[in-house]
Amino acid sequence: MATNGTANGAASSTANGSTSNGTSDTSPLHILIAGAGIGGLTAALALRQEGHKVTLFERSQLARETGAAIHLAPNSNGILRRLGIFAEKFGSNTCDFITEYDKDSNLVRKIPVGRMAGMWANPWLLAHRVQLHERLKKAATGAEGKGTPSVLNVGVKVVDFDVENATLTLDGGEVVKGDVLLGADGVHSVARGKINTEIKPFPCEQNAFRFLLPKETALAVPGFEKFLKDEGELAFWYGLKRRVVFYPTSNNTLLNFVCMHPAAESNASAAGADWDQGASVETLVKCYDGFDPVLVDLLKKADPKTLKVWPLLDMDELPIWHKGRLALLGDAAHPFLPHQGQGAGVAMEDGAAIACVLPLGTPREEIPERLALYDKIRHFRATEIQRVSRVLGMDKKDHGVDHQAFTAYNFGHDEFDNARQKFREYQWAKNPQVYQRMPTAFGPMPGPRQDHLGRPRNGKESLFVTTSIKFKTTRTALQTLFPPGREGYSFLSPASVATASFSHTTLNGMDWLGGKGYDHLGLYIHGVKYTKPDGKVVTGTYMPVLFENLADPIITGRDELGMPKIYSAINAERSGDSVIIRAGWQGTQWGSFSISGLSPSESQEGGAVSGESDAGLIVHRYIPSVGRESKGKAESDYAVFTPTGEEDVKADISSVKTSQTAEIKLDAGDWKSLPTLHHIIERLADLPVLAVIGAKVVEGKGVPDVSHARPV
Repeated sequence: MATNGTANGAASSTANGSTSNGTSDTSPLHILIAGAGIGGLTAALALRQEGHKVTLFERSQLARETGAAIHLAPNSNGILRRLGIFAEKFGSNTCDFITEYDKDSNLVRKIPVGRMAGMWANPWLLAHRVQLHERLKKAATGAEGKGTPSVLNVGVKVVDFDVENATLTLDGGEVVKGDVLLGADGVHSVARGKINTEIKPFPCEQNAFRFLLPKETALAVPGFEKFLKDEGELAFWYGLKRRVVFYPTSNNTLLNFVCMHPAAESNASAAGADWDQGASVETLVKCYDGFDPVLVDLLKKADPKTLKVWPLLDMDELPIWHKGRLALLGDAAHPFLPHQGQGAGVAMEDGAAIACVLPLGTPREEIPERLALYDKIRHFRATEIQRVSRVLGMDKKDHGVDHQAFTAYNFGHDEFDNARQKFREYQWAKNPQVYQRMPTAFGPMPGPRQDHLGRPRNGKESLFVTTSIKFKTTRTALQTLFPPGREGYSFLSPASVATASFSHTTLNGMDWLGGKGYDHLGLYIHGVKYTKPDGKVVTGTYMPVLFENLADPIITGRDELGMPKIYSAINAERSGDSVIIRAGWQGTQWGSFSISGLSPSESQEGGAVSGESDAGLIVHRYIPSVGRESKGKAESDYAVFTPTGEEDVKADISSVKTSQTAEIKLDAGDWKSLPTLHHIIERLADLPVLAVIGAKVVEGKGVPDVSHARPV
């Protein structure tokens, strides 16, 4: 009876703009995270905002750390901003200069990176690590903010993971059950051992001292003020197998120092707590004997109570970061050397990606493949930045690294954008047989035949009212509406009298249109056959034009079915035993189709959309080629047949009314009043109405999606 179907499962938007799975299950996952460092807290916050329940387990007491600052390069700062954290609000300052000296403080180069800030979507900031950690912790676990606050357990160590059942075991013997396990437990990860027991971190023969110093203390060192003329300056001193790096934080009031040197010259255990091992000022100064005396005098100002030594660990590439319901992130998956300042930033990217592949509504049975997708999304980028960080730590003038290109690779990335798109492509790929139509950038287009993921629609609950007027006319007039210059179209009968119908349908309750509907009105020429070049014949009703009053079905019908659809305003008025259909364009009426004296029919036979029980519907698909030189050339030019009886939904007819009294009035106007339709209406108005055979109004439920249409 009526064409175009309906659907269920419209897309919903989750936190951070991720696309939902289109499932009815919107229950949150319970995600257990081992480790509450920057990567773990970023993941917790992003997953909380997605609507999940998150529990973190941290082996330390999270006592305030005093000796570190951190780079928030544009890629990682963008993650924070997407999550609602603006580091400028807690004292982070911009990085405006990069300056390099040799060990004697001779200037090698100075780059005003602040002038290039406009290249990146987010500013490059230098933050106090403790302040950043506190803000992340508050955002993830505090009462304010979107989603259920994450639960943070401190002073507990996770000693085992069951990757198939998503349980973890604490050092006190307690077993905790969840849906997803995330190993954010650092370079000495326990979680990593559940995935790979062969690859482990190893010392890279370098350690690093680290400490914070008030800027005013540094200014008091004679001669050092010349290195502090510019705020926001990241400075390097290079010597053989050693270097000193400092940069400001806390609104340029604190200086963060990282001093890398041969591991044999300081005492630090590679198996220890990494960041929290104490060191002596004497050892620090001795490591830089022979450097500029002014710089050495500055190093003597380090506070022995807060001076730390950090063993730099490296690790070979871990082939896989996931197993079952467990995935790794941050240093557990890819420990970084500090030579690009990207370790924490890449861990934050991991946390963002995890949230993107686990939006609210994720089916629990899909968790392992979602974690595999996370691994696929993140693996190459993290490993490549890890590799380049390793290279940049070597004492070579030419590392074979294009610094400008790799800075762009680091800074020009947004993991939310990247992971969301990869997740969309994953969803689209689950159903490769989908309708793709413009604009293609947005994936499968929802319409009457599929939802936003390409899944079939079901129009069983959609409503229709089809009003048709069948009339006699001449075969010679009707055949002028066959596609010009195309052979194969003819009438079954040689008689000079033929029949046609103007048929109008009002559709309502269509899920693919949000429960709304639209109208269409077409001319249907009965008793037509199309003979293929091989001599085979299809018969049915031929439709030269179909008017519709909504753009969406016009586009889908043209693109997916080859229907000759065009826009027109259409309005139906029904009152008692009469109906009048009016059609127009921008206030100009071009047609009216009226029926009176309708009465219930003894037959409940409704017929097809044409109003008649034909063998099928024949249309001609034509799409022009693109380009001035291609005028008159076609990309598509062929007949399309929609057979009766193969519909996905059968119409449930509730009412059939008929009448012998009907009238058709057409007025072609002129090119000014109907600038896009005049030539069409003029041809329709030329059709002689020899007699009205009858009229019919059919109401019912169930609208097929016409997906059984096919090229002839």
